[in-house]
Amino acid sequence: MKFGQVADPSQIDFTLPKDHPQNKFILNQNKKGLDNISIGCAKWNKTDLKGFYPKGTKDELTYYATQFNSIELNATFYGMPTAEQVQTWKEKTPKDFKFFPKITNTVSHFRRLLNITDVVTQFASAVLNFDEKLGMVFLQLHDNFKPKDYERLEKFVQDWPKEVPLAIELRNTEWFTDEEIFNTVCELFEMNNITNIIVDTAGRRDMLHMRLTTPNAFIRYVGANADSDYARLEDWLERLTQWKKEGLQNLYFFVHQNIEKASPLLSSHLIQKMNEKWKTDLHIPVMADSQPTLF
Repeated sequence: MKFGQVADPSQIDFTLPKDHPQNKFILNQNKKGLDNISIGCAKWNKTDLKGFYPKGTKDELTYYATQFNSIELNATFYGMPTAEQVQTWKEKTPKDFKFFPKITNTVSHFRRLLNITDVVTQFASAVLNFDEKLGMVFLQLHDNFKPKDYERLEKFVQDWPKEVPLAIELRNTEWFTDEEIFNTVCELFEMNNITNIIVDTAGRRDMLHMRLTTPNAFIRYVGANADSDYARLEDWLERLTQWKKEGLQNLYFFVHQNIEKASPLLSSHLIQKMNEKWKTDLHIPVMADSQPTLF
């Protein structure tokens, strides 16, 4: 994932911003405690995750699912999934595995949220075949989708089929730089139970808004293939620990890299540290390559 890539990560201030004051109220609404922790990568492609798969691995998803409990499913962004394809993916994974499909780009990039009822219906009908393995669907809007198109976003949110849990990633900086606009869209998300995606990437610190709109934290973390990647994850664990105390219900944390082969390494580090701090028993993924490197 090249989004937010910079030439020299050492020049970036990776400090996590303070929470929005509304977060504590949002988290306190959950009285049940932490339901689910999903930590994974963005793909299971053997070429990108070089060194992760043992030699002779015949089915990448089947093996991936022995190491991780979830996947950020970007394949559905590039092509409409069929019920049959969803069923195939589902059957290759254990019962506690979760899929987080990205809404097809026909909705977000080509039609730009206009005249999409047919496509949304087709997409939702397909991914519902994941059944209990459906974690949360997410919409990633184009960089040039701006607040001037708010009414399109509002209609999309209000019309979205409520039986399908949804998160949204806003990318244009205008959503974040105008406080009134940002508060308006966050209130829209709150009223419709839409999770506000947080993106942590070097070149777009404005997307690290730290504003929760549901008791779910959906974080897309982009490492810079630098030593600082590990310290950044540990800072995230501190923040997540605070959110857990305040009422976090579900954690969805997906690790990307500019050079993706390091993604399993970073995920393993986060899971190991989380197990130590939270006394959880999440499986720690291992690299088949005995000499993996971050760079």
